[in-house]
Amino acid sequence: MGKKQPNTPRSRIRAALRQLWLRSRERAAALKKHDYRCAKCGVKQSKARGVEVSLQVHHDPPIDWDGIFDLIFERLLNVPQYPLCKECHEIEHEKTR
Repeated sequence: MGKKQPNTPRSRIRAALRQLWLRSRERAAALKKHDYRCAKCGVKQSKARGVEVSLQVHHDPPIDWDGIFDLIFERLLNVPQYPLCKECHEIEHEKTR
C-alpha cells in the first residue's frame, strides 16, 4: 500500500472538484448521449467482474485544472484579513461595488 498523500488545501480542492464532476448531471448526460460507449472505439462501459471497462468524459479544449485550483486558492482560501460581523461585512462589500 502506498504512502498517504498530505492533506493540503490544493488536495482538498482537487478532491471536492473531482466529486462534484463525478456526480454532475453534465457528466451523466455525456455518458448517456453516447449510450455509455467510447466515442472512438465503441467499447461499452462495464462493471462486470473480469471485464471492467470504465469511461472518462473528455473535455475539448482540455480543462486547466491547475489554473482552477490556483484561482480557488487565491480567491477563496487565502488568509482572511480580519473578522467582521454580518452587517459590517455587507457594508464592506457594498463599498467595493
